[in-house]
Amino acid sequence: MPAAVLADLDSQPLEHSLAAMQVLLDQYGHVVVVYSAAVPKAVERRLHTVRSLLESDRIALFRPDLPPLGLAVLARQLRQLASCDLSPGVLGSAARLLTHYIHAGALLGSVTKLDRLPVSLKSHAKSWVPGSQFGVLAHPQPQLVRMAPGVTLPGPEFATSMLVAKGQLQSDWVTATLAPAWKAQGLREAVLPAESQEWWGTGKVIEFASFLPDLSVLYQLVTSVRQNICHWCGIELIGDRCVFCSATSPAAQATTGPSTTTAATAAVNTSTTASPRYQHQLPAG
Repeated sequence: MPAAVLADLDSQPLEHSLAAMQVLLDQYGHVVVVYSAAVPKAVERRLHTVRSLLESDRIALFRPDLPPLGLAVLARQLRQLASCDLSPGVLGSAARLLTHYIHAGALLGSVTKLDRLPVSLKSHAKSWVPGSQFGVLAHPQPQLVRMAPGVTLPGPEFATSMLVAKGQLQSDWVTATLAPAWKAQGLREAVLPAESQEWWGTGKVIEFASFLPDLSVLYQLVTSVRQNICHWCGIELIGDRCVFCSATSPAAQATTGPSTTTAATAAVNTSTTASPRYQHQLPAG
C-alpha cells in the first residue's frame, strides 16, 4: 500500500492541511499518521490542530520512540499490513506492538550533541578525541559503546533483516561486524532519512535498523493478540488503549499492576498462531 506523505505542514496554510487530510479520510475512511520526534514542533502542533478542527476520531497520531530509520521500517510494515484483512483499529494499534520488535541505532562520529539518549560525561569527553566513533543502540534498550576491535551491541534474539543508511561517516563496522553478530538474514542499504542528522545530532552517522521482514510473520504476530472493542468509540483494537479516540479500557484503568497486554498496547494485527519457522525465534511475551 502506498504511503501518503503530508509535506510542508509547518509552512503551508492551515486550510491546505485540512483539505489534504479530508481527502484522505474521504478516500480511505481512517488515517494513521506516523511521525518522528525529530520533526519541528510546528509540524506536531499542525497535526493536532487538523485533528481537532476536523473533530475526527478516525485520525490516529502516533509518534514512537524510534530513530528515523527505525520509524521508516515501522511505516513500511504498517503499509504491508494495510493490504491484509485487518480493521483500521487493529492496524492502527499494531504500530505499538511492532515497535517492540525493531532494534535501531547508529554508528556516530560524535555524541557531543546527542541529547535524545543518556550519554555520560566520560563519553562526551572521549568524543572530542580525533577519530573516535561510537556505537549507539537507541531501541529497545539505550546503550552506547566506544568503538574498538570486536566491540558490538546487544541485538535481537530472533531472525531479522537489517537496513543500513549511510551519512557522512566512513566505516564498515555495521555491515562487517554488527550484522554478522546479530545474525542478520538479509542486508539492504537505504537513503539516510531527512530527520536523521537532527535526531542524532551529527551528520557523521551510519544508521541501522533490524526488523521482522516476513509479512506472514507480522500478520501472525498481530492477530495472535486478543482483540477488544473500544468502550468509547466502538472500534476494534488490540491492547488496552484506543489509538483513534485515546480512550483506555475500564479494566486497564482499574488494574493497579501492569496490564497483561501492556507489551501489545497499540499493536497491529497478525494471525493467531506464530509461523513454525519463527515459533522459537520470537521473543517471549
